Amino acid sequence: MITVAAAERLINDHTLELESELVSLVHAGGRVLKETIRADRDFPPFNRVTMDGIAINFDHWKQGGADFLIQGTQAAGSPPLKIDSSNCAVEVMTGAVLPEGADTIIPYEVIEISGESNRRATLQVVPKKGQNVHMQGTDRLEGATIIKPWTILGAPEIGVAATVGKSTLKVVKPPLVAIIATGDELVAVDQTPLPHQIRSSNAATLADALHRWKIEPDLFHIVDDLNGTTDKLAGLLEKYHILILSGGVSMGKFDYVPQALEQLQVTRHFHKIRQRPGKPFWFGSHKSGTVVFAFPGNPVSSFMCFNRYLKPWLSKLFKLHKPPLMAQLTEDLHFEPDLTYFAQVKVELDQGSILAQPVVGHGSGDLANLVDADGFLELPGGKNHFSKGELYPLYSYRNLRS
Repeated sequence: MITVAAAERLINDHTLELESELVSLVHAGGRVLKETIRADRDFPPFNRVTMDGIAINFDHWKQGGADFLIQGTQAAGSPPLKIDSSNCAVEVMTGAVLPEGADTIIPYEVIEISGESNRRATLQVVPKKGQNVHMQGTDRLEGATIIKPWTILGAPEIGVAATVGKSTLKVVKPPLVAIIATGDELVAVDQTPLPHQIRSSNAATLADALHRWKIEPDLFHIVDDLNGTTDKLAGLLEKYHILILSGGVSMGKFDYVPQALEQLQVTRHFHKIRQRPGKPFWFGSHKSGTVVFAFPGNPVSSFMCFNRYLKPWLSKLFKLHKPPLMAQLTEDLHFEPDLTYFAQVKVELDQGSILAQPVVGHGSGDLANLVDADGFLELPGGKNHFSKGELYPLYSYRNLRS
């Protein structure tokens, strides 16, 4: 058996070169950008009015002019008007171009307008030159980089892309992924299992967990038969970039996955890690370029291995990887075997600290216990007592602020 750290290094030694594809702007949310988005003109592209009111020339007020003759109205989206003389003003709407000859905006709330045919505005406050004007180019200059490649496209990024006229975007094309559940005991989710059977839950769990990267995996089921397992995997190795297997990797008489992969000349990089849960994890690669993650079949083991190994690896492919958060144990915890222990924990935020409360379940087959927890706390081997207040890496499967 190898250590957790050694397993992580071996996995990271094997990577994929992700291709790109063009998608429409309206379908780009959540995708990872693979181009640079630059300003196609100044941001803002003109001197922009930021409040409804009147546009004046500040020097007229400075020279003692407290009232202004209103000569027109400047609406948003209209070409700029021009102030005829410094004692004139133009009514302006938010988002409009600043009229020529004006440099300051006075909100309606602090002016008094009188007259009908010759309307005049009297200031009731002391203005500041340039107030309420968003000057051209103060946000970004034409040609400036606004969004860098390998950025997740959220609502702000989509807005910027729309502003610069990008109706399509070059994004990372997700790898092709197959999830293969193994075992005669499994039936489809929509079937009623016999007393000795269970529904196939691991495939559904892993498929949903892949949605973060906009990966839509194909799901397969293999029964406990060496020839059938070998034949099925042979076809999948040629078609998919990543195979994720669940089950069939332990020491049972019907665990045929390692043998089948060996027959198919998939290079084994490791089999078994000094950890609990998830010790039988098998990892390898094929000459076709396909990378194979074969997880144990118990649901907690499978899900833990995904979160600890496959999730960070995928994040590295998409150049989104960040070190794990550190969480603080809320109570003492004892674990006797000399293994890395991934404790299920409930997480709370407390004034900037992440608190991890152990959630005791009934072993790696206790799928329901995952619902009560938020992540796995990695407790290192070589010690058996972990004290309240100590910090350890957290592999969370929930948004901690949701």
